[in-house]
Amino acid sequence: MSNGDVSQGRRRFLIGATSAVGAVGAGFAAVPFVASWNPSAKAEAAGAPVTVNIDKLEPGQQITVEWRGKPVWLIRRTQEMIDNLEVMNERVKDPDSAEASQQPAYISGDTRSLRPDLVVLVGICTHLGCVPSYRPEVAPADLGDEWLGGMFCPCHGSRYDLSGRVYKSQPAPSNLEVPPYRYDNDATVTVGLDPETA
Repeated sequence: MSNGDVSQGRRRFLIGATSAVGAVGAGFAAVPFVASWNPSAKAEAAGAPVTVNIDKLEPGQQITVEWRGKPVWLIRRTQEMIDNLEVMNERVKDPDSAEASQQPAYISGDTRSLRPDLVVLVGICTHLGCVPSYRPEVAPADLGDEWLGGMFCPCHGSRYDLSGRVYKSQPAPSNLEVPPYRYDNDATVTVGLDPETA
């Protein structure tokens, strides 16, 4: 074997080794770059949309997701719950949700939702920021015979109906907030985006 053959073999080895190390290095460099495309925790806390699958949410059930650092409730209402909302119009402070800051402009009526069966609410009491309890049962002993289901704040006793409308004469000054949201399809809701952005 001549010196030329040894140099060629060494050259091929060095080129191959350098290429392999370069490829591995490029892979390590690409991972953080690709990961940077996902919203950061800071961006999510600042309001990045949250997509929720509601396919398995049964009538009467509630699920909680986090959006902008706040609990957001998705409640699938039964037909009885929907029917009881009209009865509640006489018992709540703002039956028509006239206060514009409490919901997006496309939310109206006593259901306060895009579809009657599903309500989306920020789960923070408008009095002092406590988190109310979801109480769907009708006439429980601790809430009285006229209770038709809703949310009860244990901090100071504020009561809300199943549309998040606050009862009259409560410490809470206003209804629970309805965040912007849209349906992506029958089984998926995105909290934080309006329907027009679909």
